[in-house]
Order: sequence, then structure tokens, then C-alpha cells
Amino acid sequence: MRDFLQHLNLRPFTRLRPVALALLRAPRRTATVLAAAAALLLAAPTGGAAHEIPKSVTILAYLKPEGKSLRLVVRVPLEAMRDIQWPLRGPGYLVLTQLDSLLHDGTKIWVSDNLRIFEEGTQLGAPRITNARISLQSDRVFESYEAAVAHFSAPTIPASTDLAWQQAMVDVVLEYPITSANAHFSIDPTLARLSVRTTTVLHFLPPDGSERVFTYLGDPGLVHLDPQWFQAAGQFVSLGFNHILDGIDHLLFIICLVIPFRRLRPLLVVVTAFTVAHSITMVASALGFAPTALWFPPLVEVLIAISIVYTAFENIVGATLERRWMIAFGFGLIHGFGFSFALRESLQFAGTHLAMSLATFNIGVELGQILVLLFAVPLLNWAFRRVVAERMGTIILSALVAHTAWNWMLDRGSLLREYSFEMPALDAAFGAALLRFATLALVAGAAIWYGRPIVRRLLGSISDPGNDRSRGSEGTP
Repeated sequence: MRDFLQHLNLRPFTRLRPVALALLRAPRRTATVLAAAAALLLAAPTGGAAHEIPKSVTILAYLKPEGKSLRLVVRVPLEAMRDIQWPLRGPGYLVLTQLDSLLHDGTKIWVSDNLRIFEEGTQLGAPRITNARISLQSDRVFESYEAAVAHFSAPTIPASTDLAWQQAMVDVVLEYPITSANAHFSIDPTLARLSVRTTTVLHFLPPDGSERVFTYLGDPGLVHLDPQWFQAAGQFVSLGFNHILDGIDHLLFIICLVIPFRRLRPLLVVVTAFTVAHSITMVASALGFAPTALWFPPLVEVLIAISIVYTAFENIVGATLERRWMIAFGFGLIHGFGFSFALRESLQFAGTHLAMSLATFNIGVELGQILVLLFAVPLLNWAFRRVVAERMGTIILSALVAHTAWNWMLDRGSLLREYSFEMPALDAAFGAALLRFATLALVAGAAIWYGRPIVRRLLGSISDPGNDRSRGSEGTP
């Protein structure tokens, strides 16, 4: 640690001490000259590296339990370890013979101190840094665990190598004491502060010989490397719940759907149609039944905005329940693709519980929808009774929503136009994609076919003969 502190960039301030004393004793003109000299001292190069936050870094890591030890092999760009005055020579080349203690201290401060690893829910103690060395960016040894471990037995880089500090990589081996290699492990990394955009690729190698790869941005929170079913369920319920609450476009569409239909049974018909539809495409997309072209996600975002605009305008001109549930189902298919984009990135945390994770994510989405409706519907009923007439309130609210969604549609359309669309090649891959899409269309068609009789029965008992059964707006849910 002494070597580490000695290499911190404190030398300019040490050199200013005699200058400061002279300033206190000197006349005004002399003091001015000395102040200028102090500024030059601060501006003068000190022979060390600058420490700006990197814009983007990628961390590669392998985590493998073996016997009574959990080994973590990590590669981190050296420029991400800031506030360390790396010894340099010439135009900025590392002095490789003076790095050993600095690498150890830098690894502790920037890597091991920012990792919490748990065995069966109990946090492991501080790791032992068994090896740390400098490598070249072009060195591809981290393409496998075996190659990464063998790399530490190979000769180090020759001391005469001209290696710029911004192009160096730090390879580290950390070892944690554990009780069993077959235990359930989890990790809570907080490495986002290494750069503005930190990407981590973590390979977990359990004793059964399998390999699980996790790729995430920033700090993902607690990651269960081999989750049990209830851990996966809880995590994906939370993901789905937070996703619907963060998705303002989905929420506006749901509110637009139910503005004219706020009684219990109309709400049940409309929301159920939307739920069934988005569940179909969300699960299908997560399982690979959706197009994989780069333009598809922006297209879905545009269509989601269009769905809000259309529903808002239908509210303005007058909506009927017989049409509304079909609208909810049709546009729900599109919104399901939007849900799936968030779900796809999270399925890597499902472990072996894929079906459980899909189901619980959908449950989380539905719980979020119910929560929104529990607040929105009573608020709308109160506003239409006390503030504004229902018809006028429906028009005003729908116009405001339509205006917002219209701007989204234009902005997202501009982004979509930046993608190039090419005719697909008529090959086996295109045939397989077409078959998957046809299967998805058949499932959606079957849902409508078997759902229509159920909806008709519900519609037939919604209101008594004295009411207009095409409107569900009277009364409270």
C-alpha cells in the first residue's frame, strides 16, 4: 500500500510547499512571479498517466467452484483503475518492472472490493489475490477458462515492450474459500463505476461441466448463478411489475382502452383480451418466434405509438365494447413484442427455469396493470362526476394522450427510417421464419375464434335492459 500511495498524483502539491512559504514572505511583485511559477509547476507533466473516466470498458470473467475454493479469473482494462499514478516512460509507455504492488492494490480497490459473492445466501469473506499481471489487448486467452488459467503460467510481457497504458489489460485471479463446490452461488457486482458504460461478460462453470454466460450492463443487482425455482419466480415477477410501471406507453394504452368502459365486466372483457394477446406474442418472441432483423424493435415501437393514437381517436368519435375488445386483442399482440424485448435480456438469469420465468414475468406485468387500474378507474369516475362531464372529459383526456403518442410516433418513425430494409433471400432460413410466423398467427387466430363465444356471453349480461350495453361507463367497478 505504501508503493500505491507513493504513486498517487500528489507530487505537484508537494513541490508547491516551498513556493507557498515564499509567497507568504515575499513582496507583492515577487509574489506575483512566484504565483505564476506555481501555476507552471501544476501544469508541468509529472511522468504519470491521466485519470479520466473511460467512456466504455468490457470486463471478462470466469467463476468456477473447485473443491473448497471458488476461483474468479477477471480481465479489466487498466485505464479503468483510476487515481493510480502508473509509472511511465517516454510518450506514455508503462514501466513494466514497477507494476507488481500497484496491480495488487489497484485490483483490490477497483475489483475485489466491489464484488460480493454468496454461498447459499451467506456472504463469502474477502478473496485472496493469487495473481495479477499486465496483458496486451490482442491477447485472446480469455476466450476459454482453461486458456485464461494457463495464461498465468506463461512468461510475462518482456520489460522492453512499448505498451501504452491506455491499451493495457489487467488479468487477475481471486480465490474465495467455500464449503462446497455444489452449493448455490450468487454474486452482487458493483463495477459500473469503472466507466461510463461498463459491460460485463461473466461465465459461471458449475461442477456438472455446463457453462452459463451472463452479459449485463452496469450493476445488475444480485444475480443467482444457479437459481432455485422460487428465486427465479420472485425475480421475474419483480421484473415484469417494474417493466409495466416504467413503460409509460403501455400504461397510456391501457388507460385509453378503459376510459369509456369502467364497470367491472367491461373492464374484465377488455383487459383480458389485451392480456391474452400480449402473452401470446411475448412468450413466442422470447422463444424465438419473432423476426430477428435489426429494424423489428423500432417497428414495434412505432406500432405501439400508433395503437395509442388510434385508441384515443376512437374514444373521441365514440367507442363500442363489441369493437373495443377486438382492438385490445389486436394491438395487444404488438405490445407483447415490446414486453418481450425486455424479457429476452433477462432470460439469462432464469437458469433452468425458463417456463417458470416466462409465466412469472407475465404475472408481474398483470399485477402492474391491476395496480394502475385500481388507481386510474376510481380517479376517472370521480373526475367525471365532480370536475367535468363524462363525454367532454373523455374527449379532453383522449386528445391529450393522442397528442403525446403522435409525437412519439413521429420520433420513432424518424429512427425507423435510418434502418435499411432488404428483401429476404428465399432460402431455408426464410422458410423456417415464415413457418414460425404462421404458427404464431394460428395461435392468435385460435384465441380469437374460441374467445368470441365467451365474450358474447359476457356482453349479453353486462347491463340490464334500461342501459346501453355498448357503453360500460356508468357506475363504479
